[in-house]
Amino acid sequence: MVFPSGDQFEISAAGYVAVVTESGAALRVLRHHGHDLVHGFGETEMSGGGRGQLLMPWPNRIRDGRYSFGGRDLQLGLTDPSRGNASHGLARWAAWTVEEHTDTSVSLVYRVMAQTGYPWALDLHVLYDLSADGLVVTQTTTNLSPEPAPCASGAHPYLAVGDAIEDLELHVPARTRVVVDDRQIPTGTEPVSGAYDFTSPQRIGHAVLDDGFGDLVHEDGRATVTLTDPATGRGVALWVDEHHRWLQLFTQPTDGPRPALAVEPMTAPADAFNSGTDLATLAPAGSAGDEVSVSWGIHALHAAHADG
Repeated sequence: MVFPSGDQFEISAAGYVAVVTESGAALRVLRHHGHDLVHGFGETEMSGGGRGQLLMPWPNRIRDGRYSFGGRDLQLGLTDPSRGNASHGLARWAAWTVEEHTDTSVSLVYRVMAQTGYPWALDLHVLYDLSADGLVVTQTTTNLSPEPAPCASGAHPYLAVGDAIEDLELHVPARTRVVVDDRQIPTGTEPVSGAYDFTSPQRIGHAVLDDGFGDLVHEDGRATVTLTDPATGRGVALWVDEHHRWLQLFTQPTDGPRPALAVEPMTAPADAFNSGTDLATLAPAGSAGDEVSVSWGIHALHAAHADG
């Protein structure tokens, strides 16, 4: 029997435990001393809502799946048919191959072959590494084609602290919000304000989010989102490196308490294949600039009085 998400690869260090899956090289589990830091999915389940998946060679949406690059007009498959968009890249349901698996780290690879809508071959690589500092994820894209290739990357972890997010405080060091149309395609940006201003910690309450944020404030090369329970001091932090200039925040639609908040690191915003905003162009194979690596990570937060 094969699990819906394929083989499972567990790593651990300093009280942290993570499980990465063959399907999509997804982060299924991340715990610290028994406390969940992400809301993943069961061993006998497939990822729902993109939980833990890697979004390569683009994150978020491409309007109508259409774009132009290198003098060609291209059409991708519409993987978000309800809105008529191509969503979240080409690798999140693929069977990734383990390159190396140790007690504390696992690396996986997947080769994207040239195909309709994306006529370039790429090697994708991800390294999950655990230590006392938490989880560090490094995503690398290498162009194998003899011509330049467009790319961006992202990931889709759902952060969790306890059983519900309503009473948690959220801090997001973003100065602008992406304004979108009814298909979630950007039409511009505006300064964060009101219910979208998390530049200082704010209670989530019943806020409904499916929004991109940009103009991140990086300190010492990192921009850090925190989700904290003020009653216990326990929390979780997600940091991104300077290649990540955008975040997508998403609250799951549900009639009851919401168990997690998706905080998606993105190197480019939605529809970057059309706007060109922060879109990377990989040089032809074998030349300088044919590869790009980006990093992000998750770690636990504890106040002095928090146990465990």
